[in-house]
Amino acid sequence: MVIVLHKSAYTENVMMYNEKKVNEGVATFFHFKNTKSANPFNYDEKHRLRILMDIEDENPRAWHKCFHVSFNPSNEDYKILNDATIKQEIENMMKHMGYGHQPYFVYRHEDLERVHFHVVSTRIDCVTHQKIKDNFERIKMQRFLHQLEEKYNLPQKEKPQEINFRFSARSRNIKENLENLFKHLNGLDELTSKKLYDQALLTFKVEVQKSGRGHIVVVLGNDGKPARYPIRLSNFKNKPRFYSKENKRTAAEKETVERQQTQQKQRLDSQEIDLRKVGVVARNVNRLIEKSSNTKRSVEPKVKRKRKERQKRF
Repeated sequence: MVIVLHKSAYTENVMMYNEKKVNEGVATFFHFKNTKSANPFNYDEKHRLRILMDIEDENPRAWHKCFHVSFNPSNEDYKILNDATIKQEIENMMKHMGYGHQPYFVYRHEDLERVHFHVVSTRIDCVTHQKIKDNFERIKMQRFLHQLEEKYNLPQKEKPQEINFRFSARSRNIKENLENLFKHLNGLDELTSKKLYDQALLTFKVEVQKSGRGHIVVVLGNDGKPARYPIRLSNFKNKPRFYSKENKRTAAEKETVERQQTQQKQRLDSQEIDLRKVGVVARNVNRLIEKSSNTKRSVEPKVKRKRKERQKRF
């Protein structure tokens, strides 16, 4: 059994990711709790999103409001735990983590070789509108997982995903583990920008930094300083999504198109300005012509006609 706490910044992105999977037919609505609607799955996706967003709108200053957990039983675990048991244990998990009173939605995914579940809620308390404390969440989740394995006597196997994603000064196979992290993050649809991707890397104490003409990957310590010797990004086979050549080429093409559109607009604007200038010049020329013609008439000397002298009568 593996339970993963995801550091998701935006609740809307996570909800839309799960709703998209449902629309694609690789996920189904599984469970919900603490909603005003008798069955929110009878409504559209906007209704379900609004339930969580209305709560989060009460605390606009908080960051990382989304509470996102993936519940991943192995194929052997799923033979022991049926859907009804998993539904009950997800409720127990939410209570254990301090979210038992919060509205939340559970989606059942079948897009991998095994069935897994995504739980989505909000860290903003629906009563006090304060952010629920998330200190030591990973430790609390590990404690719950250990109790769950003991309760059902689940087979305990090595969890390479959890181990590989912990980086420190003494981590082994650092390059291989970093590639596993990049591969995992590249598959998350909610990371829609380079900024969000970099934030996700920082949650694992990993940072991609600019170095000369290329980039380096740095593992950070608790003090925020490099804990390991940096590795050139070009040495990785699996690279971060927004740092691969393909993405750079796409971004460059997009920038070129935008630049061409801007230049075309500027040319059109300049043409409009020139036409206006031509109109003004033509108007001024017409006025000058009219003025000059009037001046010519006024300058011409007047010829006085001599009056005929009257003949004197004798």
